[in-house]
Amino acid sequence: MSLKVEDRYKAIRVEVEEGRARITFNRPGRHNAISQTLLAELEHALWEADDDNSVHCVIVRGAGRSFCSGYDLTERIGSKKDSGRRTGRSHDDDTWLMERNNRRIRALWEMHKPTIAQVHGNCLAGGTDLAMACDMVIAADDARIGFPAARTMGALPNNLWLYNCGPQWAKRLQLTGDSISGEDAAKIGLVMKSVPADLLEDEVEGLADRLALIDPDLLAANKRITNLGLELMGAQVLQRLAAENDARAHHAKAVRDYVGTVKEHGLNETLRLRDEPFGEGFAHVEEPEGRGRPTKLQSPPRRNFE
Repeated sequence: MSLKVEDRYKAIRVEVEEGRARITFNRPGRHNAISQTLLAELEHALWEADDDNSVHCVIVRGAGRSFCSGYDLTERIGSKKDSGRRTGRSHDDDTWLMERNNRRIRALWEMHKPTIAQVHGNCLAGGTDLAMACDMVIAADDARIGFPAARTMGALPNNLWLYNCGPQWAKRLQLTGDSISGEDAAKIGLVMKSVPADLLEDEVEGLADRLALIDPDLLAANKRITNLGLELMGAQVLQRLAAENDARAHHAKAVRDYVGTVKEHGLNETLRLRDEPFGEGFAHVEEPEGRGRPTKLQSPPRRNFE
């Protein structure tokens, strides 16, 4: 089948061929930071792919150096201006806005056809929400996966970590905001598999080739029963509660201090002050993690997103 490219989107690219739709986050200059435009376009493109009889699965990936480095914080700061719409200032406003984002992300889970996250570079904060809503996650060995925003900005508004890596590793990573490599993430089940970065695309496309051999109706039936099992374990109820819990966490003193520091010193300096005490900011699965750890940051700088 010839390549079909959709050109109606601004923040994503969509192409369809050989039984798969590839949705590429297309804000590489911002490490694919999540904007409201990106989320709205993603939701629309997912349901379009689900309605396309030629599509057996969807691959979600990022252009440039990162899969997705979280929400675009500059957009969120701008949203505080009074425009006659919800600003997030009240508890209910805050919850409502996060629930809107969650509904859009939930299309990855609720659509009938399977979704694969192709994770490279940074997959941080809101980027993990997108990846973990997919049915399968394949990461580059050197990908960085984590939620550093939990250090000062609130709780996780989407939280499927528990169902993938279990309660102890979920707590270890969320309570510190530390990140984990793609290779280590595969060891604890946070992602399905990791491969060397230069083999990542081929690995994902190979899986899509296999899914393209299966009747889409059978794919839908087998995806649905597995997801229903997770829902019986409370997975989707927890996502709704996670949004309200994040709104609750936004009243913590650390969050108020974060907002004050942004106003006084700017966003970049605030993120530096937040992360510098954590050194490299990685958790290691099979290595000792005593006090003598190196302090040099080893990842691309994370600025204006998370």
